[in-house]
Amino acid sequence: MSGRELILRRIREALTDVPADDTPYEGAVPRNYLREHGGRDAEQTVTLLAENLAEYRAVVHRCRPDALPELIGRLLAERGARRVLAPAGLPRALLSRTDATVVDERAALTPYDLDEVDSVVTGCAVAIAETGTVVLDAGPDQGGRRITLVPDHHICVVRTPTQIVASVPQALERLDPTRSLTWISGPSATSDIELDRVEGVHGPRRLDVILVDASPD
Repeated sequence: MSGRELILRRIREALTDVPADDTPYEGAVPRNYLREHGGRDAEQTVTLLAENLAEYRAVVHRCRPDALPELIGRLLAERGARRVLAPAGLPRALLSRTDATVVDERAALTPYDLDEVDSVVTGCAVAIAETGTVVLDAGPDQGGRRITLVPDHHICVVRTPTQIVASVPQALERLDPTRSLTWISGPSATSDIELDRVEGVHGPRRLDVILVDASPD
């Protein structure tokens, strides 16, 4: 018996004495918590996201859609990126202003291949203002989880205001729990018992978040 089968069997055994008319799971736990804290308009929500991302040591940029390729090219040049990884669904026009070699995401890429990549550029599924978090759900413009964990530099594009919500409850309503979700609050960081902070241990050392103003003029 595998570990999975053992766990499922124990769950079934634990539920044998639960009556059929017992309170459904969805109603068993009251969920009367606040959906967001404070009333903010769309621009204030975007500003809060930028502030909290910066608090986590992400580098935040704002631009219009027509300036996005140039900004991405500049950020890659500043990092000295020679190879940049791109998910299959990321518009290649976004990488038109870089001299770096574009590596297409594919299943055959090994951890060694990913380790030779300097930067990765992705979109996101949703961004949460109150926690300074961007969430990836392995969508076409985000790719598999591993491509944002191995390269040292991650550029994440967030469309404002459509991809930004105020709170975690609002984000969960937009996300599919069956998908592979990666929640990112700043660059990868950890601290030892002496509270010495080290970045880049289990993810990118630098996170650039670009807030693209996609609202109509």
